[in-house]
Amino acid sequence: MRALPGRPRPGTGAGTGLTDTARRIIRLNYGFQLLFNLLWWMPVFYAYQKAAGLSDGQIFGIQSIYYVAFCLLEIPTGLIADRIGTRNCLRAGAVVMTAANLAPVVSASYTGFLVHFLAIAAGRSLTSGAASAYLYDGLRAERCDEHYLRAEGTARALGLAAKVLCWPLVGPLMTLAHPAPYVLSAVSAAGSLVCAVLLPRLTGAEAGADTGRGGGGRRGGAFLRDAGTALRCVASSPWLAMVMVQGVAVFTLSRICQVNLFQPILLDHGIGEASHGGVLAAMTVAEAVASARPQWLSRRLPPVAWVSVLSLALAGALAAMALGGPWTAVVLLCLFAAATGFAFPVQRKLVNDAIPAHAPRATLLSVESIVDRAVCALAAIAAGAYLSAGRLDALLWHSALATAVLLGVFQLLLRSGVVDRSGQGGNRAMPSQAGGRAGVGTTSAGVGDGAPDPADAGAAAETGREEALEPDQAARRPRTT
Repeated sequence: MRALPGRPRPGTGAGTGLTDTARRIIRLNYGFQLLFNLLWWMPVFYAYQKAAGLSDGQIFGIQSIYYVAFCLLEIPTGLIADRIGTRNCLRAGAVVMTAANLAPVVSASYTGFLVHFLAIAAGRSLTSGAASAYLYDGLRAERCDEHYLRAEGTARALGLAAKVLCWPLVGPLMTLAHPAPYVLSAVSAAGSLVCAVLLPRLTGAEAGADTGRGGGGRRGGAFLRDAGTALRCVASSPWLAMVMVQGVAVFTLSRICQVNLFQPILLDHGIGEASHGGVLAAMTVAEAVASARPQWLSRRLPPVAWVSVLSLALAGALAAMALGGPWTAVVLLCLFAAATGFAFPVQRKLVNDAIPAHAPRATLLSVESIVDRAVCALAAIAAGAYLSAGRLDALLWHSALATAVLLGVFQLLLRSGVVDRSGQGGNRAMPSQAGGRAGVGTTSAGVGDGAPDPADAGAAAETGREEALEPDQAARRPRTT
């Protein structure tokens, strides 16, 4: 065990407070997130499957199976991550994703595409919690956890920027080699496997998940105990449950708008399909810039308030799209994307900080993911009903109203004292991980969609503008049990 793992060594970036190991973790995380999520086939998969002879019913039926499979796999893969370690889970996910992207190349048929999407669901569920969990724990082990927010946001921004650069090349590449989008996706996934293999092993008590829990950790009883522990954590921590619920608004609005309603909104405003790619690129750029700069948010509001404000901004942008013209809709879509970019890193760290120390965090974050996707699935069904009835404007207004009501209830509970914010992750009694000071500590949480790490007054003074989001967290640490 190292004496002072977070002390920067001479010549290793002392000015920024990052150790060599922390820098390595951040850079490899950037590479993993970018390559793992770089799905070259995304803009053309519908046309590709149509060209392979699949009907619309088959194509959308596969999509439905994919979302169901994703939800069903979230808890088991979260349990796996907590038992075998997040680093090993990332490696497994990258292997599965590489194979998944090759399935349509081997068999461009209904069966091939079904296997492809089922494997995609497995690969993504293996990494959906483990990636952020590893980054959070790795930086905390190095006592560089104040850099988590920027690292998480920058990773997301780089991934979005890569899509903007690569997706326009898919069409020309397909003319040269028809399976090129899937082959390139497999190559990218293989690159993410290289990054996962190079990730350093986490050490120390706070990295227990990565070091494994012995042979007994693989028994079914251990998995069930972790599942029970995760559910008890949610039941016994109203703050964690409330933070998860607050994140539902951001996730649902962003998915429904950017996936389900993006084209209907543009078409309703008379914007032809030829322009949709340019609008999507502009939205992606806006989201990437915002994701990379969550520290631009003012210090005057705490993270939990920022998530509420940004959620209301998303709802307001949706409602306003029903009123303006074509250019107004495009501008609002870009603003919507920017608000989403700001909100996701903050919400991610909020959940991270709310998870109790030593809890099965990958499992807990899988629970959060299931809740988000379940609500999103219901919203998608409602959106389909509205669109079938030709009531797009009503859908936009009702979505905004439902969001406002949800956040209003959240704020009432928050201010009434029903939800105890004095405990935020079971760490109040633990020593600080930042600089070794006693007092408020950081959690071992990993993968949520949350906000900045709590810090005491001394730490806040050291960490600069990013820590502007964090002061209110210090008063909200739960007691260690």
